[in-house]
Amino acid sequence: MSTPPPPSNVSPSLRPFLIITTTYLLFTITDGALRTTTLLFAYQSNFTPLSLSIIFGFYELAGVATNIFAGLLGSRMGIKFTLISGLILQVLCFSILFLWKDSYSNAEAMVFVTVAQVLGGVSKDLVKLGGKTVGKLVTNDDQQSKLFKLVSFLTGFKNSLKGVGYFLGSFLISQSLELSLIVNIAICGVAFPFALLLNADLGRVRGQDLKFRDVFRLANPRLTRLSLARMFLFMSRDFWFEVPLPFYLRSPGCTGLGSACSSSSTCETNTSCLSSICTNNNPGGGCGGLGLEKVLVGTFLGLYIILYGQVQSWTPQLITGPLKQTPPNKLTEVMYGYINVIPTAVMGGMMFWSSWFVDYEVDNMTTTLIVGVVGFAVIFAINSSVHSYLVVKYAERDKVAVSVGFYYMSNAFGRLFGTVGSGLIYGFVGGYGGDGESRDGRQGLAWCMVAGSISSIIAATLTFGIDDDAGGLKCGRFTCVKERQVYEEREMIKVEEDEDEKGGAVVVVEEESKV
Repeated sequence: MSTPPPPSNVSPSLRPFLIITTTYLLFTITDGALRTTTLLFAYQSNFTPLSLSIIFGFYELAGVATNIFAGLLGSRMGIKFTLISGLILQVLCFSILFLWKDSYSNAEAMVFVTVAQVLGGVSKDLVKLGGKTVGKLVTNDDQQSKLFKLVSFLTGFKNSLKGVGYFLGSFLISQSLELSLIVNIAICGVAFPFALLLNADLGRVRGQDLKFRDVFRLANPRLTRLSLARMFLFMSRDFWFEVPLPFYLRSPGCTGLGSACSSSSTCETNTSCLSSICTNNNPGGGCGGLGLEKVLVGTFLGLYIILYGQVQSWTPQLITGPLKQTPPNKLTEVMYGYINVIPTAVMGGMMFWSSWFVDYEVDNMTTTLIVGVVGFAVIFAINSSVHSYLVVKYAERDKVAVSVGFYYMSNAFGRLFGTVGSGLIYGFVGGYGGDGESRDGRQGLAWCMVAGSISSIIAATLTFGIDDDAGGLKCGRFTCVKERQVYEEREMIKVEEDEDEKGGAVVVVEEESKV
């Protein structure tokens, strides 16, 4: 796992970067742990994919609202204020979960978990604002390669630690809910002192009274289009990753359901012998999956997040650098955006038509999922790294908090639509298993992959329309796409009029020309 640069090698001007990074990364561990704690606890409590996707949808909706106001708060109150506020809300989120009661009805349980998730969604985006803006604030406009490396390091290392959080959450929830909550509150407590060290003025906008409408009046078409593309980029992942994949990994095979049994030991994993019939422990969670235990599901998801994070961290050094694509432009993102379609399209096709999935060959199914998910993690990480750089590149320095807040509002919308859409698709598509109650998760996950592939295509196509192709697209020693030769420029033409006629005046004429 990559590590932060040693403090002795960092100039004093980067001190805010180190402080915010440390706070952000510690918080990220708890964010990952919160997700797996909620996910696995909900499956254990018989939540359906749709109900869980709605809960996570409110988490993302809270992120949408927070990103609108967080940008304004950061510009008015400073990044320190948003960091500390986010940490306090995260502690409150975990504290509320201590009040959980097994006697809650389905409706009460859903409302209870949703309230906690909303607090978690608000806290995540308050803290994220600081992590995503500080790179712009500590680098000059002419240091674009340095900025790309800083942003890639932060986003990559953050996601690696989120993967650690996935491990932590799955392990702790397998022990007890209370232990998971205590450990995560303690981690938030460790992050507080770092946030308190930050300069209170960092990120504040001087001499401007920014208002709510300013978030939507950025007059920045490149950022607006990139934000829309970002929404579809994250839909390409969350249509299948956030809810359907974990449920599929956890769900038992369909064939054994409804068969006669003498005890639960004669039934498949995650099923029980009830009234001498093998019954799905969570019928609403579907069947046809791998039937993995909680810790293995958390391990699978955590390894994805860690790999994704490491590729993000090293994108400038190992990928875009050798290909002479650093710093990247929109053409770089378009190329990797279309490549992003391949893994989900292949996995979806295999699930629909391959005998490995149709005949329930678990070993081959597992291999296909591992290869496909790893491939997607690598390509998606490159896309995300380039996106994270482009947003701070396009943001105006005096409105960086508002610009980044607007951009990540679109990010949250993508997660919202993808997550809720995945619950609808996975929970209502496909036939039923042997018990007549569990949907065939193979078909549901396959259609989720189709939705993800379509979203990838839309994201890349939207990015192509951004006006940013200076230098074209390099592919190592070769030029894959040349820079467009049609562009607009303004020329200043000085015309000296006859001193007798114009009194020696110099007239400056602005003329638009196309070359």
